[in-house]
Amino acid sequence: MKPKPIFRILFIVASIGSLYFVPWILVKAWILPLPDTVQKQLDEAIGHGFDGMIVYIDQGNKPPEFYAAGWHDRKNKIPANPKALFKIASITKLYVAVAATKLVKAKRLSLDKTLAEYFPELTNRIENANEITLRMMLQHRSGIPNFVDHPDYWTNPPKNKEETLGYALDLPADFKPDTDYGYSNTNYMLISDLIDKTVGYSHRQFIKEEILDPLNLKNTYGSIQDIDLADLMSGYYVGIEEDLKTEETGLMIATAEDVGAFIRALNDGSVFNEGEQEIYSTVYEYEHTGLLPGYQSIAKYHKDIDTVIIQFNNTTNFEGYEWNLAKISYGRIFKIVKRRSS
Repeated sequence: MKPKPIFRILFIVASIGSLYFVPWILVKAWILPLPDTVQKQLDEAIGHGFDGMIVYIDQGNKPPEFYAAGWHDRKNKIPANPKALFKIASITKLYVAVAATKLVKAKRLSLDKTLAEYFPELTNRIENANEITLRMMLQHRSGIPNFVDHPDYWTNPPKNKEETLGYALDLPADFKPDTDYGYSNTNYMLISDLIDKTVGYSHRQFIKEEILDPLNLKNTYGSIQDIDLADLMSGYYVGIEEDLKTEETGLMIATAEDVGAFIRALNDGSVFNEGEQEIYSTVYEYEHTGLLPGYQSIAKYHKDIDTVIIQFNNTTNFEGYEWNLAKISYGRIFKIVKRRSS
């Protein structure tokens, strides 16, 4: 049944009123006519204020597609390179979760063993350590506070991993273990440390041996110490001229192509050995986003069109609209790819 005219009018008025509270840049990015090519969408996104963007598309058996717009290095006027390295931030968690899964399948770790059993020294420093399991940490259901949420994290950044973990210690739990979901970077810092402890060497090396090398991912790294900085896309924070590429984050660095190959292998199961995917599916996700000062990333596999789309952009502002703009741009790229597939 069609709504009566008065209700249609009220709906339109209410919709217009709600737009009053939405930043116009987001409305504009959303309502502009959809371009007919991915490249035009990237160019449009640069017009919204991003310094540089990279997009990688792997659609079924078709050749991979590489796109770039804006600057790789704003100061030196170097154009964006679709095969540049990029700080992938929390997308790293997917690799860590796969690595942990492999150790669980090998019976070197147990999903049901507690944090207190793995790290006795933290028993009195993390609330509910005797109840929190590896499974809960992988699922972000531990209740362990996120070190990023500490009030001093951005104003007085930690100088090393120990100080970073310290920002999550001796605090009340966010919730009782396994009663809620709460995204916490602390979970995955502890899991990375647990992998180190279990294998006897760096989890980065373990990830290289067990994930990167078998998939032939030669452009994925664990640290800026392992790369030529000229190959790394610059990162910018709105209002700050400094290039943030030299900041060590402890998270992974990769090309969009390598991330895309990993996301496909994660989704089609080829990253796993026998019995591992069944475990992984119970503990973590098959897609992810990443956010660091100067670096935003989205990595997803779209089953309905058998397509992996990776998007990187190198302009952030935690108090602005850049993250929402990135998501809008990604959604429009997906629509372009889907439209041409039909």
